[in-house]
Amino acid sequence: MQVLHVCSEMFPLLKTGGLADVIGALPAAQIAEGIDTRVLLPAFPDIRRGITDAQVVTRRDTFAGRITLLFGHFNGVGIYLIDAPHLYDRPGSPYHDTNQHAYTDNVLRFALLGWVGSEMACGLDPFWRPDVVHAHDWHAGLTPAYLAARGHPAKSVFTVHNLAYQGCSTPGI
Repeated sequence: MQVLHVCSEMFPLLKTGGLADVIGALPAAQIAEGIDTRVLLPAFPDIRRGITDAQVVTRRDTFAGRITLLFGHFNGVGIYLIDAPHLYDRPGSPYHDTNQHAYTDNVLRFALLGWVGSEMACGLDPFWRPDVVHAHDWHAGLTPAYLAARGHPAKSVFTVHNLAYQGCSTPGI
């Protein structure tokens, strides 16, 4: 079985809450049980710096602009990174600027994360394709919908780690 975790942070690379702790532990535990498990993350600066062996898998033009999909390893776990500096290379936290205001394009930034997660199940990496895509929290919440739109190329799991964070935005988006 091949499992892809789609999420926005991973301890110790980047942590704003408990989600990072789960992603820092669960994939390694699955690998220890013989499951081929990988993680998909945005290439936030702290994450990008921690994946020192990242290599280009592919480059794509997307609805959110040009991206480069990278693959490397961290603590024995395969890590895919969505390298899109125009979306992810910013000061502040992954979700807010230095004044604690949510980035106005968070919907676009995390819609891209979910879309890339679903495209992984459709062969975005020609050498690895997940059987199960596990989307974590609102940041990856569109992943199962994108998978459904593509005809369910993989099974999906969606986990809410903290219901207080819902990624709400204005209806006009």
